[in-house]
Amino acid sequence: MKVAVLGAGAIGAYVGAALHRAGADVHLVARGPHLAAMRRDGVRVLSPRGDFTARAHATDDPGEIGPVDFVFLGLKAHSYAACGPLIEPLLHGSTAVVAAQNGIPWWYFHRHDGPYDGLRIESVDPDGAVSAVLAPGRAVGCVVYAATELEGPGVVRHLEGTRFSVGEPDRSVSTRCLAFSEAMQAGGLKCPVEPALRNDIWLKLLGNISFNPISALARATMRQMCLHGGTRQVIETMMRETLAVAEALGCEVGVSIERRLAGAERVGDHRTSTLQDLERGKPLELDVLLAAVVELAEITGVEVPTLRTVHAISDLLALRSAA
Repeated sequence: MKVAVLGAGAIGAYVGAALHRAGADVHLVARGPHLAAMRRDGVRVLSPRGDFTARAHATDDPGEIGPVDFVFLGLKAHSYAACGPLIEPLLHGSTAVVAAQNGIPWWYFHRHDGPYDGLRIESVDPDGAVSAVLAPGRAVGCVVYAATELEGPGVVRHLEGTRFSVGEPDRSVSTRCLAFSEAMQAGGLKCPVEPALRNDIWLKLLGNISFNPISALARATMRQMCLHGGTRQVIETMMRETLAVAEALGCEVGVSIERRLAGAERVGDHRTSTLQDLERGKPLELDVLLAAVVELAEITGVEVPTLRTVHAISDLLALRSAA
């Protein structure tokens, strides 16, 4: 199996290292000091489950790699529309794109069936710009439950979790999903094939849609947000509104809000990816988290006043931080 990791940051490099350990032909696409370190020393993974080093091929030129069986997409969603020159050299007729993104994916209504089948979500696929680069037919959904950080160039700190749920937009258990799952498991990761992957998307989103923007606005960790009465109440309300949208689209999360909050509190003083991006001056990945759900609420007729308010404020923060 030949795999390219496009965007080999904390999650991408961690997955690439695991697949390389399993014997896959892995190629990591990155840049800057991180790329230089991976070329020199490989990917060093520091984990409570055991440290290891994977010396996979690393490059900033996908043309060196050529067509692959799987592209593991570790880029942030706001980079998808512009990634055409990077991904095109990696594709052949049946290359699958495993998109490990937070929030609502651009392929969400592809082969969805029902009244919204084929609907394009403007906030995540503006004017079809993402679909033009990443054909929905290539997409394999992926919901990441692992937490990692780049401790330094070429060094990935694995904090917790090893689950990467994958699934087809049409809910089938496909050969390509099974092959990818098998390789991930051989590398020491959990990778169930979930026919109802959209349920997993909403389960993950339940936390991301609330904790991520609030953490950036308040400059707070997971534990701090949970223990502060005011922010906890806002987060609970955001979760209730999100669940209402999910249910209007026929999805079931299967986890109570209290259980979700308790799990977040146990994470401790972890900074969300949105807060980390804000601190590093990077673009904030809020369209697929907040704007998309507000758009879906309009489509389904669900009232989401708190989501709208937080979206308005955090959208201004995103615009100011990008200026």
